[in-house]
Amino acid sequence: MSTETLFTKIINREIPADIIYEDDTTLAFKDINPQAPFHVLIIPKKAIATINDINSENSHLVGNLYEVAAKLAKQFNFSDDGYRVVMNCNKHGGQTEYHIHLHMLAGKEMGWPPYQEAKKLKI
Repeated sequence: MSTETLFTKIINREIPADIIYEDDTTLAFKDINPQAPFHVLIIPKKAIATINDINSENSHLVGNLYEVAAKLAKQFNFSDDGYRVVMNCNKHGGQTEYHIHLHMLAGKEMGWPPYQEAKKLKI
């Protein structure tokens, strides 16, 4: 699987994104198809294709994603009311870009289950 993804192109500034946070290891930008009033993607600058590819050598980058989510929640005043972070894995998990990323959603009360289809599952 190639490491050249839409997200690596954003990291390399080959395509534009509305970046709201950046540090040495992490980038956060607004989702182009927001599902909440506040919807950003938080990505590691190092390409990791799926959750299945997280290991002892790169797991610290995943921790950084959550640290950034907490910083953004405080910065944008969502930490008290709450927010949701989601990471999808592979096709059935809803992953469409094979570079791990957190979806951070806030600005409204989130329901559960998140999808009506979940009610149909017999798990």
